[in-house]
Amino acid sequence: MYDRLSPHAEEFICGSEIEDTLRYAADNCRNKLLIKRILDQAEECRGLDHRQALLLLECDDDDLNRRLFSIARNIKQRFYGNRIVMFAPLYLSNYCVNGCVYCPFHLSNTSIPRRRLSQDDIRREVTALQDMGHKRLAIETGEDPVMSGMDYLLESIETIYSVKHRNGSIRRVNVNIAATTTDNYRRLKEAGIGTYILFQETYNRLTYEQLHPSGPKSDYCYHTEAMDRAMEGGIDDVGIGVLFGLDTYRYDLAGLLMHTEHLEARFGVGPHTVSIPRICPADDIDPADYDNAVPDSTLRKIAAIIRVALPYTGMIVSTRESQASREALLEVGVTQLSGGSRTGVGGYAEAGGDDGSEQFDISDRRPLDQVVSWLLDNGHIPSFCTSCYRRGRTGDRFMSLVKSSKIAECCAPNAIMTLKEYLCDYASPMTKDKGDRAIKELVDAIESPHIKKMVAESIARIERGERDLGV
Repeated sequence: MYDRLSPHAEEFICGSEIEDTLRYAADNCRNKLLIKRILDQAEECRGLDHRQALLLLECDDDDLNRRLFSIARNIKQRFYGNRIVMFAPLYLSNYCVNGCVYCPFHLSNTSIPRRRLSQDDIRREVTALQDMGHKRLAIETGEDPVMSGMDYLLESIETIYSVKHRNGSIRRVNVNIAATTTDNYRRLKEAGIGTYILFQETYNRLTYEQLHPSGPKSDYCYHTEAMDRAMEGGIDDVGIGVLFGLDTYRYDLAGLLMHTEHLEARFGVGPHTVSIPRICPADDIDPADYDNAVPDSTLRKIAAIIRVALPYTGMIVSTRESQASREALLEVGVTQLSGGSRTGVGGYAEAGGDDGSEQFDISDRRPLDQVVSWLLDNGHIPSFCTSCYRRGRTGDRFMSLVKSSKIAECCAPNAIMTLKEYLCDYASPMTKDKGDRAIKELVDAIESPHIKKMVAESIARIERGERDLGV
């Protein structure tokens, strides 16, 4: 029985409710009056439930879909402006005891070289990432209690935070690791992590169990209930997502939104971020083996629906997607991008960067400076800000600021200041020129005299060599 308040996965992600939702959407997809009312609600930034969202997904009316995209763009602009938060993944280990059939890290893959970074290796990787200009990392690792247990992860987080190279430092470490215990989530919280991220892969339990035939991850309920344990362990910034293409995108979008409704109902705050990756080529993985491929146009519509359904939630797209795809997704609501990414173990410090240990092939291989330059060309403001996490603006405190639109009073100045840091320390001359011109326009446009004065003074301090002046 469907119960969004239940702590049990089979009740807050209820298969019969999803099937009923899909039938409801199919039956009502030409009800223009109903769809217009849903879009009216979305336009007021009141969010949507999973049934309303799936009805929009099923709608094939061109005029209504154009309105959907327009609302998504407006919501993105209202709450996030032109800011795009930058990050990079850091792979610590690809040892894994699971049998996930879509991931090249799976236990039976004998062709992939297995590696685990030592603490000295991690220092070299972090130094290389700092030399690119990154301030925010998402650490990734296969699930292996011996090679990448919690003690190793905690030591690695401490190492990452300890590396200070020239003007560089990693100010926020997000963690994308396997489902674990409430006690371990408490330990991660005490280690000072930012967001805990875990993708569901697919919410269809039957498909999930077929795709995860062995290993700890094969336990659907334990995996699906991980965010509950994380929040019980004190982590109030969590990030969820599915790997579109493993099951039907309709089913997984419904499950994804039901998961956010559950977290909101049970803990008072939904996810900090939602990720929307698609299955892509990897070592022994061929996307053609999967029957549920998601075309670019559909992924764009999914992103727009997530934006109107969850107006206050960040949305992430990685370098799995091409430059063209990422550009289209930015237009309808994406707020975070990776740049200059490597998905192999040790891929940043070593020449070449790819040794066959990668989790997936990268579609957007541009260096970070080129991504920053491209964002500026398209009217976006690359942000390297981490201040909210370090100043306690997390969980319901962050969401209350977003909902009141007051977060812009912090985020806009911080985006400008951290971009200025990047331009001073890492940017190519062409990118620096573009960025400085953009910053001048942004400062000139600040309406509050107090904030304008503070930002102008901070920019001058950054030019004199000061760093980390976020508010």
